[in-house]
Amino acid sequence: MVQFHENIITDLLEDPQGGLVILSAGLGLHKLIAALLHLHHPSQGSLLILSAFPSQKTSIIQNYENTLSSSQTPSEITSDLPAHHRLSLYSSGGIFFITTRILIVDLLARRLPTTAVAGIILLNAHSLSDTSTEAFIVRILRSSNRALFVRAFSDRPHAMVSGFAKAERTLKCLFLRKLHLWPRFQVYVSQDLERNPPEVVDIRVPMSPYMIGIQKAVIEVMDACLKEMRKTNKVDVEDLTVENGLFKSFDEIVRRQLDPIWHTLGKKTKQLVSDLKTLRKLLDYLVRYDAVTYLKYLDSLRASESFRSVWIFAESSYKIFDLAKKRVFRFGRLDGGKYVGQSKTTATKKRKLEDSNSEKEVVVGASADNGAVLQEVLEEPPKWKVLLDILQEIQEERQRKSLSGEELITEDCAYDNGIVLVACKDEHSCMQLEDCINKGSHKVMQEEWKKYLLSKVELRALPKCNKKKAKEPKGFGILDGVIPSASGQKAEISSISRLEHEALLAAASEINKQTEKNNAAEDELQTCEGSEGHKRARRKGKNKKTLVKPGKSDKKSARKSKSEACSSEDDDQKNQCTSTAAGGLIEQPNEVTSSKKWLLQKHCQGFDAEQPIKNKQFPPVHFHPLDTDQHILDILQPSVIVVYHPDMVFVRQIEIYKAENPSKVIKVYFLFYEESTEVQKFEASIRRENGAFESLIRQKSMMMIPVDHDISLALDSSAEPQSIIAQNLITRKAGGRKEVDKETQVIVDMREFMSSLPNVLHQKGMRIVPVTLEVGDYILSPLICVERKSIQDLFGSFASGRLYHQVEMMARYYRIPVLLIEFSQDKSFSFQSASDIGDDVTPNNIISKLSLLALHFPRLRIVWSRSLHATAEIFASLKANQDEPDEAKAIRVGVPSEEGIVENDVRAENYNTAAVEFLRRLPGVTDSNYRAIMDACNSLAELALVPVERLVDLMGGHKAAKSLRDFLDAKYPTLI
Repeated sequence: MVQFHENIITDLLEDPQGGLVILSAGLGLHKLIAALLHLHHPSQGSLLILSAFPSQKTSIIQNYENTLSSSQTPSEITSDLPAHHRLSLYSSGGIFFITTRILIVDLLARRLPTTAVAGIILLNAHSLSDTSTEAFIVRILRSSNRALFVRAFSDRPHAMVSGFAKAERTLKCLFLRKLHLWPRFQVYVSQDLERNPPEVVDIRVPMSPYMIGIQKAVIEVMDACLKEMRKTNKVDVEDLTVENGLFKSFDEIVRRQLDPIWHTLGKKTKQLVSDLKTLRKLLDYLVRYDAVTYLKYLDSLRASESFRSVWIFAESSYKIFDLAKKRVFRFGRLDGGKYVGQSKTTATKKRKLEDSNSEKEVVVGASADNGAVLQEVLEEPPKWKVLLDILQEIQEERQRKSLSGEELITEDCAYDNGIVLVACKDEHSCMQLEDCINKGSHKVMQEEWKKYLLSKVELRALPKCNKKKAKEPKGFGILDGVIPSASGQKAEISSISRLEHEALLAAASEINKQTEKNNAAEDELQTCEGSEGHKRARRKGKNKKTLVKPGKSDKKSARKSKSEACSSEDDDQKNQCTSTAAGGLIEQPNEVTSSKKWLLQKHCQGFDAEQPIKNKQFPPVHFHPLDTDQHILDILQPSVIVVYHPDMVFVRQIEIYKAENPSKVIKVYFLFYEESTEVQKFEASIRRENGAFESLIRQKSMMMIPVDHDISLALDSSAEPQSIIAQNLITRKAGGRKEVDKETQVIVDMREFMSSLPNVLHQKGMRIVPVTLEVGDYILSPLICVERKSIQDLFGSFASGRLYHQVEMMARYYRIPVLLIEFSQDKSFSFQSASDIGDDVTPNNIISKLSLLALHFPRLRIVWSRSLHATAEIFASLKANQDEPDEAKAIRVGVPSEEGIVENDVRAENYNTAAVEFLRRLPGVTDSNYRAIMDACNSLAELALVPVERLVDLMGGHKAAKSLRDFLDAKYPTLI
């Protein structure tokens, strides 16, 4: 443990009530929590850990078990455990990870003795609010256990400054008074981390010209989109900068400002918000992935967003697609044996061969006078070569030290395991770099290129719907793939994009045929080996002097012939590379037939391109994806770390690792793309965190937390003003005597505790009864059942048909079924803008679906709520002059009976639902008269004997009665 962790624990233990700790990201929060857990003793009571992510849970348990040998290991309480087992665990005094839903249900059901809980540790405190379940739990526990301590932690300082006084409101909802701030620039932290810093090598890798052009074009398009956003006057201008647009939190900032007025925005403004997110991904993927993967992502964007997005039609957007293509392939024509590309400057192509020191100019040629050529480029990421050079340098340095016989290496041999850790952003990058080391960078690019081409074939093989005739292109220039003809030249009828697509498909089909041919050759070889082995096995009884096993000589000969074929094929390829340009896909007119013939020539960088990779020796390398949030440094204990994708959190973890191991020699390589958004984003993340801590320091100096901040006052704050008003209103009745408040209760389904509404209802003074309900979400009275739907859940329930079944069950068992549609307080109180609401009923429109639902269930009441607090007010008004719901009766609703039909029960068996549905479908029976028919007739057989005069009285009209009687008396048709 580092020293400043001990200082944090000391500050926390000074206040018995606990405190809120906000520290910089990557400073070992899991180690701090594990050290706090070691201070807990079972005699104090149980210690509950809330809101822990799975990765955080795993890291805390690993550090707790590795630090000290303790028999008490933190365990997890899940819903699979029965209630009596959970009660025994609560009383055991152990350390438990538990979800908020299980804990709040056990608290409300009084299964958890509050005095048995010593304290609560809350992680991710930046996600808390006044209506969160964590605040609900703390309020209930503090009301009955004043000795309870609450220690909350957060390593997201920028999230604690979003909104108005977020840190102060978090302290109030947790009933805390102490705020502890530990930034990276704090004195104790900087002293511990800078006492023995690791050896750092900062390598700035220059980007290729195409990458620089793409980055510049994306930034220009992003700036253009931000200018369009500023014209709306709906967003704060200070937040609309390109630097803020590099972070994911930018989307949250924009949406938080636009959500309340989202229904008033136009389609263009809504699309701009989505386009900014796409452009940020384009910048991130440019420095993260290879050229082929980047082009594949751009193709998917063009296919999915070509008609909706705004950024594609920006002035500089065509450069993104054009330069991304040039990183992978070039498309042009042959004019008299010379290559003529789309630009006049790329007439020839130079390639340095490995076997010669001089550069040889290789020109694309073809037998046709005028053909189309697809030339492979396959630009490798510049970081790949630098990474291979670093690994080779590390291995050479270790070999040089081992040969020189240094004693320090032999002494530290047990301490230094020789592992080189390479940290990448995601799993895809790790796998690709591993293949690059094992196979070579050129082969990895070839495999990605083949996957790209085969995806084109698979996309073409998908069934296509009949499309209408294409209209005239609305774009211009390269956006439509049409090259405008210069003056004096004949206009070309064919489109460049169509020819490119045909060339790609031809190349893909050629690769597909070659793959099938190789597979067939391998299968034929295996069958030949099997048949020959079978013959030798039959001959084995006649000749027992054979020393070679059956099939072995054939395998050797097959391998020999295969190697000879490969060598001859390599020679042919070498001659082809020296005579004609590699990578040309040539369209030649066939003399026999009039159809087009494409010739595919693979791109090669010399016949000895892969030989240096095989001869190179690399140290043992472990690739670690940073997005998994796993703390791998203490497990692997590497001596050399290569930060392939710079990340601020991982840099802090390296500093903590070095501070805990001051005698270990650690060397860190940082790979940055020079003058890229990668450097800008890394530096901006540090500035943003420092700015957040400076804001928190100012807030702490002006924060107003009352000294006598008591839980009892907080619980009575909402009820006290109402009691004074009620007392003043009834001063003439009994001398202003205060009425005895009637305790109201609401039966809530267990699954509803994922939302914050039970917390708000409890703040309103209602008693919450958690049970498992088969029908409805909230039972307000014996007559009122409420099904609550958020906006997202409403759309999903309509799509799956679940809502129809839920409303049908409520209408069957309760007299007043209610569908509550609850909106979020910080979003617009509208489904869609008024211009989007059509006149006709359409199956895809949410308003049409609600109208059909209301028509099908006339007794259904639809209630619209603006927020959680508005819902609590609506529930209070609905419960006025209503009886309290019966818990036992509400549990039995909709549950099949096992012991038979019980009198005066509301179970499903008491109602012949099939007969009721049949009655409602008879002619003349409507929603207004079917209940009168059911009261007068005990069965359908009795209904068939009722005379017409009686039916007129029951059905409210002679026409309806006659139609029913004619239907019942109609003769059954026969086949004779």
